[in-house]
Amino acid sequence: MTDYSAYSTPYEVLGEQKIRELTDAFYDIMDSLPEAAGIRAMHKADLNPMRERLAEYLIGWLGGPQIYAEKYGSVCMTGPHKGYAIGESERDQWLLCMHKALEAVDVEPQLREMLQAPLFAIADMVRNR
Repeated sequence: MTDYSAYSTPYEVLGEQKIRELTDAFYDIMDSLPEAAGIRAMHKADLNPMRERLAEYLIGWLGGPQIYAEKYGSVCMTGPHKGYAIGESERDQWLLCMHKALEAVDVEPQLREMLQAPLFAIADMVRNR
């Protein structure tokens, strides 16, 4: 088990490659999980551009380089999601995929637990209904 007191940010624990693996796992799960059909329908057939954007966002959000902000400016997630009807069901679908992705890439249970509340907060922030 990792001693997290030696790290300042989750990015320091995971690193960019693991975050990119997490993002790939997230979209693979979303693409195949029947329970996530609602949020999958909100995406284009080609998920690759979104894989890259989410990876860049998460890298910065988890304490790494601010790649997303440098490319797109604001890191506020409400704007990009404004055109989609996102309620509790969609939020929960996103969280289900993210939790399964964290497990799929072998993020330690302690770190998954630490990320639960912040991930909920970010998923809940984009709700608009």
